[in-house]
Amino acid sequence: MQIKIKGEMSLPKVRTALLEQLMMIEERHQVRFSLYTTLYIRPSNGFGDDVAPRYPNGEIVEKIYCSGPYPSAAEYYEI
Repeated sequence: MQIKIKGEMSLPKVRTALLEQLMMIEERHQVRFSLYTTLYIRPSNGFGDDVAPRYPNGEIVEKIYCSGPYPSAAEYYEI
């Protein structure tokens, strides 16, 4: 399953669009779980030109790995 967002927009707008689509998928299509998720973004400068995000040492950021959301205290202490 893919979600495609057309056009250049700020990351807050991308975040909102993604959340809206995920909520729609959950409600309309009854999807409750995802085995893996990969998000590809194409960073730009607001004028349609590609930019390359970099680490402080100058190396280009190509992949960011995530193990899921930060656990809440209730989850940690099994409350």
